[in-house]
Amino acid sequence: MAKINVSICMGTTCYVMGSSELIGLLEELPEELRELVEIRGSNCLNLCQQGAYGRAPFVMIDDEVMPEATPEGLIARLRELAGL
Repeated sequence: MAKINVSICMGTTCYVMGSSELIGLLEELPEELRELVEIRGSNCLNLCQQGAYGRAPFVMIDDEVMPEATPEGLIARLRELAGL
């Protein structure tokens, strides 16, 4: 299985709205997900423009946009994608 790629927007709006909490997620990731997921911070993903994708903070999971991302919500979605 290919790794699930997670890009966490670190632009100013996302950072202030909570992406600073998300970037430390790799250390908190459940053991069963660690080998399946690659997490990295990214420059602004430009997803907050005109509110088309919802509200910050934004995370890209492969090609899927996750608005209003929280550590709990992200872990739940990663479990779904990994089939756990």
